[in-house]
Amino acid sequence: MGADLTPQSILRRRISSGLHRHENDSCHVMGILNVTPDSFHQESRKTTYESAVEAGKIMWSQGATWIDIGGESTRPNADFVSAEEEMSRVIPVITALRSENSEGLISIDTRRPQVAQAALYAGADLVNDVSGLRDPEMVKIVLESGCGVCIMHMQGTPQTMQEEPTYQDCAKEVSSQLLETARALVAAGHPAECIILDPGIGFGKTLDHNLELLQRHELFRGIEGFAVLWGVSRKSLIGQLTGHADPENRLSGTLAIASYAHSEQIDVVRVHDVQEHLDLFRVLKAVD
Repeated sequence: MGADLTPQSILRRRISSGLHRHENDSCHVMGILNVTPDSFHQESRKTTYESAVEAGKIMWSQGATWIDIGGESTRPNADFVSAEEEMSRVIPVITALRSENSEGLISIDTRRPQVAQAALYAGADLVNDVSGLRDPEMVKIVLESGCGVCIMHMQGTPQTMQEEPTYQDCAKEVSSQLLETARALVAAGHPAECIILDPGIGFGKTLDHNLELLQRHELFRGIEGFAVLWGVSRKSLIGQLTGHADPENRLSGTLAIASYAHSEQIDVVRVHDVQEHLDLFRVLKAVD
């Protein structure tokens, strides 16, 4: 029997290839494209359609595997954004980038099912849900579309997540919750190779929790071998370790975590600074 060459199977293979690190290769890079006025890293904010599209094209030209497009800041105490406003920010950008590049992989960073649905129609390949598929409607959209999905752990909401986060065994609890959600998707018929798990660094965790999650990352693969994503770029974890309160000064610390991700076989790193990470990985691969 020949290979399955239906459009759905071809897309599934493309998504899977972009989520799973290949032998002797470096982490995939997911470039962060914030179409927002208030994301925590000021230089990452793209407040016009033109600047956002140009930024996405540059990230792809630099070698990013993914462009992760978001229209709502999920930093602690972020301002409320309506679904309509979120869609008005991201859908034109997704449409434009897809028309520019039919092969580049696009992720939509959203908690809202209606935004995810519109983004998939516009050409997105993956839903990156920081709320971890809490909404049954989001689960339904993922299952019906067969899209890629990033399931992230967050304790509470962006408004409450840093109010004394507490765990008995952080890595075990976070990994168990993510694996339970991923396995439910697989049991419902979703391809395991199109699922990636994100421990949610900084989302309802203290510094010690965050370090534990990075150190015990093997718990997140499960027996299925799910792919793993780290989103650590310029976060407060870096500031706490280096003493840099300003996110603009946290690139070197971010690259240190990326170097660790490379050595630990993490599949995808979600970053603000695409070129710098790819340069790092090229050098590490050359001397490995």
